[in-house]
Amino acid sequence: MGQVTVANDLDSIRADLAARIASLDVRAPYARACDLAPDIAIIRRIAWRGGLHPAVTVAALLDSAIARGEHGPLVHGWLGVLADAVGCDRFDTQACDAYAAACSVRFAS
Repeated sequence: MGQVTVANDLDSIRADLAARIASLDVRAPYARACDLAPDIAIIRRIAWRGGLHPAVTVAALLDSAIARGEHGPLVHGWLGVLADAVGCDRFDTQACDAYAAACSVRFAS
């Protein structure tokens, strides 16, 4: 019974994060970076508490990208990777490293 509860909790956390990411994705083309940063911080904290470490990694990298001034379509791409990371079934360091490497390759300037 305990594992069912954990799975349900994880599903609700993922659903919450997916809704927050979708909301950001709609606003991102029209919002200033400083307006997106607080929402990204909230997503990162929720992911951290839920143990979704790959999502924490991507959210931190997205936060850094926005601080560098990235906006528009690039933010849309970052949010897509973040949504993928939220759905990741692995929570280990290797998964975090894989997402970090994917972000590095995909969003290299």
